Amino acid sequence: MSGRSTIVGIAAVALLLAIIAGCASKSSYPPDVDKALESAGDNRAELEKVITHYAAGPDTLKLKAAYFLIGNMEGHCYVTYALEDTLDTVVDFDPLAYPDYQALTTAFDSLEKLHGVLDFKKKDKIDDLKVIKADFLIDQIDYAFKAWREKSWARALSFTDFCEYVLPYRGSNEPLEPWRRTLYEKYAGIEDSLSDPSDPIGAACRINDDVKTWFGFDPRYYYHPTDQGLSEMRAAKLGRCEDMTNLTIYAMRANGLAVTSDYTPHWANAGNNHAWNAILTAQGKVVPFMGAEANPGSYQLANKPAKVYRKTFASQPDNLILKERKQDKVPGWLAGQNYIDVTKDYEDVCDVTVTFSRDLPDSVDIAYLCVFNSGEWSAIHWGRINGDASVFSDMGKGIAYLPALYLNEKIVPWGDPFILQPDGQIRTLRADTGRTITVSLSATTGRALKASTDGVAKSFLTPGQEYELFYMADQWQSLGTAVAGNEPLEFPGAPANGLYWLVAKDSDREERIFTIEDGRQVWW
Repeated sequence: MSGRSTIVGIAAVALLLAIIAGCASKSSYPPDVDKALESAGDNRAELEKVITHYAAGPDTLKLKAAYFLIGNMEGHCYVTYALEDTLDTVVDFDPLAYPDYQALTTAFDSLEKLHGVLDFKKKDKIDDLKVIKADFLIDQIDYAFKAWREKSWARALSFTDFCEYVLPYRGSNEPLEPWRRTLYEKYAGIEDSLSDPSDPIGAACRINDDVKTWFGFDPRYYYHPTDQGLSEMRAAKLGRCEDMTNLTIYAMRANGLAVTSDYTPHWANAGNNHAWNAILTAQGKVVPFMGAEANPGSYQLANKPAKVYRKTFASQPDNLILKERKQDKVPGWLAGQNYIDVTKDYEDVCDVTVTFSRDLPDSVDIAYLCVFNSGEWSAIHWGRINGDASVFSDMGKGIAYLPALYLNEKIVPWGDPFILQPDGQIRTLRADTGRTITVSLSATTGRALKASTDGVAKSFLTPGQEYELFYMADQWQSLGTAVAGNEPLEFPGAPANGLYWLVAKDSDREERIFTIEDGRQVWW
């Protein structure tokens, strides 16, 4: 062979080896699964056992289901919390050591007097990718398919809805426990008690009726922020909203019902937040209910949400945390990647455009709309800044909002509060300090007011209690204090067209904001 032929032959062999090496190194897994396997570290072998198990079998849908769970497993975890002071020192506190909620809050107040402000902070985070076992996942997948294919009410569900609302093995951040087989067997045969065995709503009511007999709500669990697993819930028979929705998800998904948890992170007209269940029919109908409390068709939300979100197992690429943006930090729950906006399933909504009159920092390209909740303006939605404006999609109507930015990890007001009226129009509340009024105030929340039958103005303030009145102008501005008597409390010199807040001294800041319309307090 000539020297030229030898060189050509060597080059051809090298090229062939390179091609073979390239093919060998290219993963046969979908990109999201490949990424998850890399993140799993030492636990990769357990996840690959699941894939190998279904790849060798005849059911290609089960392999796709395994890919769905593994490919979206990043971020799903068991999280524990500890009570800490401002110096991150752990303070021992057992909420179940107290006979009732009042005794608990009294004890907690005493702790704060001793240690200063206390808050629950993340202690441990155990990622599913690092610990989940093949046998657990295979059992979950097999029994999910068993229910989907055997239960008459489940057969019409699409594979997409099955993957998102039946297949997932956890509800929130609770410990991993096997639950599907047990709860499938517990409710075996309930279709025999239904007038229409294909009706998912009827099946959900039957299961929820059973759950209601042995599990219920206990406000002490507000101070037990670590979500309970099934064994703990069975032992305690009590929990908070998160536990109630999770338990219901277990019982219903185990039986092929497409049940999820919907939630509002901040009520728009009250303090706190809430999570509840919703069942999705094959026809796309969404029916809310409260697991362990109220059945589909008989449940109403207690307060008004500006936004309703739905937990998903799949990562949602449209969520803010996964979007390119100038600022790395995102406020609170908006940093999550596993939720979708379903407000229009619950409220009359419209898009809102906010034009900023103040200059916007060059370092910022995301703005927020906030609702007033437990004494704070809390971000409820986000919008990308385009020029001097942001558009906020699907906002609930009849609600007071405040535009804001997130600067130095704090919500900073960046415009006047406004009311999004029922017709979708914006009523700006710019306090007019050049035109003052005297406001006559009789309560701190709308719930305290009752109709007067004799036409005499009544006060529902506490006689002898000191109150402070604020109005909103960039920040809350004080209009002074006064001590209540038996008549409505009057504050002269208040700016007209304002948004106001009357707060009792040393209160828990649950007082509601209001406007003055025709001389009356109107609550928001």
